[in-house]
Amino acid sequence: MIFLLCYVAVIVVVIAGMWKVFTKARQPGWACLIPIYNIYVILKIAGKPGWWLLLYFVPLVNIIIAIMVVHGVSTNFGRGVGTTLGLIFLPFIFYPILGFGDAQYQG
Repeated sequence: MIFLLCYVAVIVVVIAGMWKVFTKARQPGWACLIPIYNIYVILKIAGKPGWWLLLYFVPLVNIIIAIMVVHGVSTNFGRGVGTTLGLIFLPFIFYPILGFGDAQYQG
């Protein structure tokens, strides 16, 4: 039961952080809750073309594209490679830091 409560708490924190990242980038915050649409919006935040969404369905290519998109998000918020690595390996910590921190979207 304790594990379930901790899991739900982490999920809520990640959703809140992503919601805030979306709103900082002048996108609708609720978009982080819609499965395919949120990838499209992340592509817009990262400054990548929308057709890259199709590349997410290609095995092994999707890993490279996801890393490039996450790096685009972190650089558009004025952050560097450290934040990119954090968003890849510890998104439950770094999305709230990016959303609630002082990083500004530079688009």
